[in-house]
Amino acid sequence: MPLIVQKFGGTSVADSEKILAAARKAVRAHLAGNQVVMVVSAMGKNTDMLVSLAAEISENPPAREMDMLLSTGEQVSVALMAMAIVSLGHKAVSLTGGQIGIKTDSSHTKARIQSISSERMQRLLDAGNIVIAAGFQGIDEDLNITTLGRGGSDTTAVALAAVLGADACEIYTDVDGVYTTDPRVLPEARRTSQVAYDEMLELASLGSGVMHSRSIEFAKKFGVPIHVRSSFSDIPGTMIVDQPESLNRAVSGAAVTKNEARVTIIGVSDRPGSSMEVFSRIASENITVDMIVQNIGDEGLADISFTVLKEDLPTTLDAVAETVEKIGAKGFNFDDRVAKISVVGLGMAHQTGVAHRMFRALADARINILMITTSEIKISVLVTHAQMQEALRIVHSVFELDSDPANDVPTPSPPADRTPDALDVVARLQGMEDLTIDDISLDESQARVSINDVPDTPGVAAHVFEEVAEAGVMVDMIVQSFGHDGMADMSFTIPKGDLDRCVEVATRLAEELNCGRVTNSPQIAKLSVSGIGMRSHTDVATRMFEALAAAGINVEMVNTSEVRVNVVVDGAQGEAALRALNDAFADTLR
Repeated sequence: MPLIVQKFGGTSVADSEKILAAARKAVRAHLAGNQVVMVVSAMGKNTDMLVSLAAEISENPPAREMDMLLSTGEQVSVALMAMAIVSLGHKAVSLTGGQIGIKTDSSHTKARIQSISSERMQRLLDAGNIVIAAGFQGIDEDLNITTLGRGGSDTTAVALAAVLGADACEIYTDVDGVYTTDPRVLPEARRTSQVAYDEMLELASLGSGVMHSRSIEFAKKFGVPIHVRSSFSDIPGTMIVDQPESLNRAVSGAAVTKNEARVTIIGVSDRPGSSMEVFSRIASENITVDMIVQNIGDEGLADISFTVLKEDLPTTLDAVAETVEKIGAKGFNFDDRVAKISVVGLGMAHQTGVAHRMFRALADARINILMITTSEIKISVLVTHAQMQEALRIVHSVFELDSDPANDVPTPSPPADRTPDALDVVARLQGMEDLTIDDISLDESQARVSINDVPDTPGVAAHVFEEVAEAGVMVDMIVQSFGHDGMADMSFTIPKGDLDRCVEVATRLAEELNCGRVTNSPQIAKLSVSGIGMRSHTDVATRMFEALAAAGINVEMVNTSEVRVNVVVDGAQGEAALRALNDAFADTLR
């Protein structure tokens, strides 16, 4: 019999009327011949109310007791949902995370799932029950209640779908699918019919608000198709699978991250281990670093810039202050009035010119780019908080994201294999949220060009990369560090055969724009580590830096995304760097 997991968020179960409406959806699925597992969040603003109540009691409540408190919200919802289904004439059983058998680690308020037992759920399903599972929670090895943190109910739903081999995982929410950008910010945003896991991972981390990145990591890892649908209508919604809506389009979505803060460490010694010292201290605080920009050092010193969530800034600055003193850097500065604008699309890997189209559109609107970082499927820029709304509108428009790809060739997604070998499933479900590295690769086909002391003014990046494109040179990595004293440093990688032509263009541009010196390296090695769990495991970049430092290899450039971390080292050290990274991640490679 087919099995469906249905997840209903807080707004979908905010009152008794909505609970009954959700119950009817589950009953209809059951009557259609499916076994049904419902995952339910706390009602409406219930969790916020509990957090506020705790704050009235204690300024710093123990994390264990916060989990005990917050888990009650979902317990109320599942009990009421079971009552609703019984009132409609059908069998239902509500279960807490512990009763289901969701085992987690002991990281209270942000626990990771380690394993799930499906026996009790399957027995209840086979007896004709609709199973109502409490989202957001589990138990550790000492039977303490734990909660999974932000997006926990989404994570529960996808994890249960993976364990049970569900035919579908339906996420019911207050929006009717995944949009090209947040429709509450841009009314012209368009609902997509399909989005790829990797695209959704990037968009989820950028604050798209539809689903949390941990749940998408689960879905990708275990091949779970996700159907995002409205709780309040029968609109088809959006499928999240392994292929995008169309590969003919370079960009499939745009997003703004409003709550970013930028930190720059100035004058870091350009030697092996410097990056490791910076990010190991931050990772030890379980702080997720977003954009990382490390440019080529000038006169033996480099600047390292990165962004974190604004709420993590105080702890980050404490760690940075200690690091600056330890490594003898010149100092650091920060800005909590910035925002990140990103465009995402699997089609970028096959099309050129995406970056300079984005830069030109922003330049024409006199929007200055403070930092740039690129990956294979994402381009991110940092702008001032005051200009974020206009910047998002512009990039959404320039890539025509409001228009339907009706004339594009659709990208078919083959059905996932939902009948894998039983022993393989059991093995993979142990440590469900462990970091999984898919690939560690070495690219020795590129060269590097750097322009120092580029004027930090609107339009410079657009002008540079338009001229480079006009010369017929394809650019891969782009890193523009945060400028201080009105100047920024810009580096990018290109095919080796185009180096002389590109240096000629860069030299001319440096004279025209009154920049500093132009440097290049005809032999670099680009190393990439990609996988699932890159964002939720905060130490991936640190492990890379530690492994390279231990091998005496200096990191010259860094850029990051949700599914990949790229570093550039000296070309002569490429093979040694690859061996070091393979050793460092041997326990996570699949």
